[in-house]
Amino acid sequence: MKRVEIYTDGACSGNPGPGGWAAILRYGGREKRISGGEPATTNNRMELMGVIEALRCLKEPCEVVLTSDSKYVCDAIAKGWAESWRRNGWRKSDKKPALNSDLWEILLNLLNRHRVTVRWIKGHAGHPENECCDRMAVAASQAAKKRFA
Repeated sequence: MKRVEIYTDGACSGNPGPGGWAAILRYGGREKRISGGEPATTNNRMELMGVIEALRCLKEPCEVVLTSDSKYVCDAIAKGWAESWRRNGWRKSDKKPALNSDLWEILLNLLNRHRVTVRWIKGHAGHPENECCDRMAVAASQAAKKRFA
């Protein structure tokens, strides 16, 4: 399996508000940067979209090291929460609805295709790829705001 490093981030101006996501993918000395935005969304949805769109770029099953500053995304994947929500009809352990089930469904299906290791890092702490993804996500958020104004 090819080993791919993925770094992601999401941003939102207001929550909800215009949002952006970004990802950096690295494999074999090459790098690909992707980003996008939506006019009315939440930060968590943008965090999820960064991961989803990065995994969609992979043409075959890969060994992935996913690095994100989103505890929401990292914990839900690594601790199996998202799988549990799906098994329970998109209900959390407290019986409340799991948010963003539409995106979690897509992400879980993508995760099943790859061997993914999740690494959480502190945001805005000088991690070069995270800082770059943050700038890209903010720019995508601002572009979405202008595009849909």
